[in-house]
Amino acid sequence: MKVVRFSGKTLEKIYRRLNCRKVRVKKTVEKILADVAAKGDDALIKYTKKLDGATLSQKQLKVSESETSGAYQNIDATFITNLKVAINNVTSFYKKQVKKSWKIKGDEGVTLGEIYNPIEKVGIYVPSGTAPLVSSVYMSVLPAKIAGVSEIYIATPPNADGNVNPYILAVANMLKVNAVFKLGGAQAIAAMAFGTKTVPKVDKIVGPGNDYVTEAKRQVFGYCAIDMLAGPSEVVIIANNFANPAHVIADLYAQAEHRLGIGILVTTSKSLANIVRKEVANGFIIMVNNLDEAVDVANKIAPEHLEIMVKQPNKLLKKIKNAGAVFIGPYSPVVVGDYISGPSHVLPTSGTARFFSGLGLNDFMKSTHVISYTKKALEKVAPAIEQIATLEGMKKHVASLKARFE
Repeated sequence: MKVVRFSGKTLEKIYRRLNCRKVRVKKTVEKILADVAAKGDDALIKYTKKLDGATLSQKQLKVSESETSGAYQNIDATFITNLKVAINNVTSFYKKQVKKSWKIKGDEGVTLGEIYNPIEKVGIYVPSGTAPLVSSVYMSVLPAKIAGVSEIYIATPPNADGNVNPYILAVANMLKVNAVFKLGGAQAIAAMAFGTKTVPKVDKIVGPGNDYVTEAKRQVFGYCAIDMLAGPSEVVIIANNFANPAHVIADLYAQAEHRLGIGILVTTSKSLANIVRKEVANGFIIMVNNLDEAVDVANKIAPEHLEIMVKQPNKLLKKIKNAGAVFIGPYSPVVVGDYISGPSHVLPTSGTARFFSGLGLNDFMKSTHVISYTKKALEKVAPAIEQIATLEGMKKHVASLKARFE
């Protein structure tokens, strides 16, 4: 790893490392999206052959009932037991986020409120190229289910034989997903955003993915909603002499398992930096003068994952403003959040934690404002409405108001 001192130039290098991933795939993604929008299933079949090596017919783009049933024969029986632990934890966490519709009554018979309704159709992308992210199924489907989404579709890449990972299929089936499609990359995002003969058009697309998936989500925003820009993955570790070097090294190595994953150690300790530098090849080690400076660096990077390995981590936590998820202390590695703790591992990346949050119930809900006035209440505010509308030159707005009193 490269050891550098904290400076504006250091952050620029990190931002370039994070953001260059988007720039170089932009044109490729634009072409794929245009092809799918124009040619539908034919384009999906073409890109599945070209990029995933799988030759599929139009009918085979959708996973069949027999394929789903057969998946259970190819999974470890103990997996179901462990899966239930994860499902219970995720469910418990997201039930705390449930919002209820509300209303308030004011003077003269004014009633105001907000109604919450689930989004109707959601598409979930589940990566399975370099590794099948089985955990992304329950980490994304469960919040949608708890929110009340009625139609949930999964797109996930097939292998060269045209098959979907059996564990992904089993979990999707257990959680009663409406359909699973053998689609990966930007073409999967395009199919769900635009709709084809085989793939329904959805209202929102969620889930992590590689640089092509993330760029595709960015480009289809407006045709449908997206959750965030989630991928590729990154971790920032704030650590000092209190930290066990073996823990830091192991967590940086874990991050490197993700394609284009990046690990950054922010430390006050020269000895820790020297140990890590010799053991870990990729990423950055940023030397800072004190822990306040370390927090400043973390907030400016706004990482997907932030680990804090110092003696009093909660003191630093109070100062953290920008992070997808924060992991406190030596026994809270990112891996526990990846699989079983409860909060979804679908998190904002590449500095977007400055304005995006981790996947939650809000991603699957929408609110409608409710406004109810009596005639007496409208009369009371009419002068204010008329003055403001007149200032804006909205004569028809004023006429609409006055029509109530003629």
